[in-house]
Amino acid sequence: MKASSPSIFTVGLAESDRDLEGVLALQRASRAPTQDGFVTVEHTLDLLRAMHAVAPSVVARDPEGLVVGYAIVMTREARALLPILEPMFALIERLPPAALGATPNARWYVMGQIAVAPAYRGGGVFDALYAEHRARYRERFDLVITEVATRNVRSMRAHQRVGFRTVTTYRDATDEWALIAWDWR
Repeated sequence: MKASSPSIFTVGLAESDRDLEGVLALQRASRAPTQDGFVTVEHTLDLLRAMHAVAPSVVARDPEGLVVGYAIVMTREARALLPILEPMFALIERLPPAALGATPNARWYVMGQIAVAPAYRGGGVFDALYAEHRARYRERFDLVITEVATRNVRSMRAHQRVGFRTVTTYRDATDEWALIAWDWR
């Protein structure tokens, strides 16, 4: 795929500790809120390895193989690994399936976090990460769910553009969140 800025990138599943370390480096760089968005949850290499063992995350790499974007897969089996996200999982399970646009037996997972390196923003990486999610996980899952801070306007718009719709909003001690879902059926 050719990005409009700055170069070519490829998208695929995370394959090595180098990829996971690249995710962590980009995550650290994306923690401070800016007009381009931000991420809130911090992971460790061991945590990413454990999540990757259940379902590998999707990464975008530059021509040298460095991670310039990522979208973390977090299945229900991995939820105990990040207790901070338990309220989100509990909320999802309390909602009637119809609220998610799903059937009672719908198979879903949480997209645990997405980020794109500043030099690659606006170049199609975000959309390509989600297209790869769908291509890789559509046979295994019916929908993907995530939450975005409502003040993260750029992320909200980008998620809506690729197909997510807001299911509900809620406030916790840190922020107001939109729980959003993308039904692949």
